[in-house]
Amino acid sequence: MTASPPSEHASHPNRRSFLKGSTAAAIGGSLSATLGSARMVHAAGNETLRVGLVGCGGRGNGAAANACRADENVKLVAIADVFQDRVEAARKILERQLQDQAAIDDDHVFSGFDGGKQVIDSDVDVVLLCEPPHFRPMHLKYAIEKNKHVFCEKPVAVDGPGVRSVLETVELARKKDLSIVSGLCWRYDYGVRETMKRLLDGAIGDIVAIQENYLAGTLWHRGRQPHWSEMEYQLRNWLYFTWLSGDHNVEQHIHSLDKAMWLMRDQPPLKCVGLGGRQVRVEEQWGNIYDHFAVVYEWDCGTKCFAFTRQMRGCKNDVEDYVMGSQGEALLLQNRIVPNDGEPWRYDGPKPSMYDVEHIELFEGIRKAEHLNDGIFMSYSTLMAIMGRMACYTGQEITWEAAMNSQEDLSPEKYEWGDIPVPTVAMPGITPFV
Repeated sequence: MTASPPSEHASHPNRRSFLKGSTAAAIGGSLSATLGSARMVHAAGNETLRVGLVGCGGRGNGAAANACRADENVKLVAIADVFQDRVEAARKILERQLQDQAAIDDDHVFSGFDGGKQVIDSDVDVVLLCEPPHFRPMHLKYAIEKNKHVFCEKPVAVDGPGVRSVLETVELARKKDLSIVSGLCWRYDYGVRETMKRLLDGAIGDIVAIQENYLAGTLWHRGRQPHWSEMEYQLRNWLYFTWLSGDHNVEQHIHSLDKAMWLMRDQPPLKCVGLGGRQVRVEEQWGNIYDHFAVVYEWDCGTKCFAFTRQMRGCKNDVEDYVMGSQGEALLLQNRIVPNDGEPWRYDGPKPSMYDVEHIELFEGIRKAEHLNDGIFMSYSTLMAIMGRMACYTGQEITWEAAMNSQEDLSPEKYEWGDIPVPTVAMPGITPFV
């Protein structure tokens, strides 16, 4: 297989060297100088906020549209994707869809492995990070160092080192008073918010157990072309490689696990055990991810979360959060609470798109200088998903402390077009915890 065009051939630092200059160092001696030079980005008024998009897939293009719907004085001015054809297609779609709110000049269209950094380096105020999850810790770190506000899609990392990097960046953003709004969109759904508030106020007593179901069908696959290198093939089909997506327990089921974390007041679980594997998607095209997971998380108070996720065709689908309390039960996505005593309750208020609300609140916070920082819960929910994957891949009980301190770095040796190893499928009882 041949590599991609020579213009994209240059070698780039690997993630280890990118993250080696720890954000902790930036928080130390150089912080005062950095804060002194930070731009006070549109703290008030109706000035135009300039937005840059990193990652031009369906979610990225959708996030750009949500951002522009959220605030009429927002303009999309820069876009990037690792692939030139993807960024060109996205530009056409977004300029047609957003019309006057898209002002993307030729010199603000970037591709290749450095495209994300080039967007951040351009004259934008806000960055939308919608690239494959593997790259998110790097881009988030760079964006905050460059004094940009960020909308950060989920999950925020695929391994322990990535989560630790994000937590350091989150603290830097807090000290710089920069916004980080998470793509864990149910946190911005009015019905779920009101239901959650009532549950945390004791509507069904103490939370005894949680069942999180994300039982769904399969997603897209882009096939393989003979002229693609292995790196290109894996990047174009990033869902199916753990180093890029984290596996679907991390990439997709995180929405459910985040609600479990929310129900536990964003306190992490103590430990988990699980099982999973590849029963249907066993061919080479499905990379090295599993097609089903079942994980039991336990908190130090004794509450357990039974979490099930599956990506298989022709099966019973069910996506819901079942909450069992000492005095009743609830279904979060139905916005329904059924106490043992008293009348059932169901939310009947306004239901704007949660995808728009994320950006409405991001921009309102920037304009009012009341910056949001979702960094802790987005990092904790990501690690909760990762520790569940670790438990299933290894067949071992995994504690929160072990997951947080894991040395497993899934990044490749370098970012360049060409042949790279094809990851093997994890085997419980054989694959070690690192």
